[in-house]
Amino acid sequence: MIQDLIFNNIDFLIDIVLAFITMSLGLNLTRSDFNKLFLNPKSLTIGLIAQMILLPLLAFILISFSDFSPATKVGFVIISLCPGGVTSNLVSFLLKGNIALSISLTVINGLLCMVTIPILTNLALYYFFHQSSDINLPVLSTISHIALVTLIPAIIGVFIRGRLPDIAKKIIPILKYLLPSLLLIVFMVKIFAPEDKGGVMLTQLELVSQGYWVLSLNFLSMLLGYFLSTFFHVEFRNKITIIVEVGLQNTALALLVSGNILKNIEMQKPAMVYAILTFLSTLIFGWMIKKVALTFKKTKL
Repeated sequence: MIQDLIFNNIDFLIDIVLAFITMSLGLNLTRSDFNKLFLNPKSLTIGLIAQMILLPLLAFILISFSDFSPATKVGFVIISLCPGGVTSNLVSFLLKGNIALSISLTVINGLLCMVTIPILTNLALYYFFHQSSDINLPVLSTISHIALVTLIPAIIGVFIRGRLPDIAKKIIPILKYLLPSLLLIVFMVKIFAPEDKGGVMLTQLELVSQGYWVLSLNFLSMLLGYFLSTFFHVEFRNKITIIVEVGLQNTALALLVSGNILKNIEMQKPAMVYAILTFLSTLIFGWMIKKVALTFKKTKL
């Protein structure tokens, strides 16, 4: 009974967990954090350019060298068209990045995706399949989804932080352990659920063969974020956030496009492989960058 209840409401449960994560991240923020960000929008602009323009180009070039089926290649490109997301917000929090920047990028690129995803997905379909499809993200439902999962929960978290600071301080230390565990549970349910219940069944061979390319995109995009933010002399805390935001994609949105809209199981699999492998790899990469920077700073002193 419980198993059927979970399997029949997988996507709804994922949205509930993602909203709870964003609300929890909002406990670390104040309104002044967002004011500072928009008064000095350099980091926000660089992050959006890297996510919306350079990342899809990188993914398209990279996957063109693989021998996957056209459907898998399109699924791979779709990942790059869905940047950021609540998962990247969580990793930025764990690495002590700029959470206000992370959430702002998630909200803005989420709205821009309503234009870029239909155009660029059709280009990928035409290139790999030599055909196109009429892909449209429903505007009102997409905006509502973004608001309910990111913007509104973040505002609630900021409100609780402002009105009940003592409670927020007690909750925050627990979140480092609770939030990743919740995210892992819901995605594991998505992976192992039957296909007719919204799951994406992966074979070990698919996980291994696609894993190499998924991790290549993950690391190359993080390097892109690193070098771009270094070139423009972005503050280190914001640099970590940009690295994470460019490197870790919104697999929930990718699954929506490839599954709910294109209705292609094959296209969904790269997104699931991405969800399985890249959370930890992004966290490790970001931690290493911080460690090297701290060591270099001590050496200079």
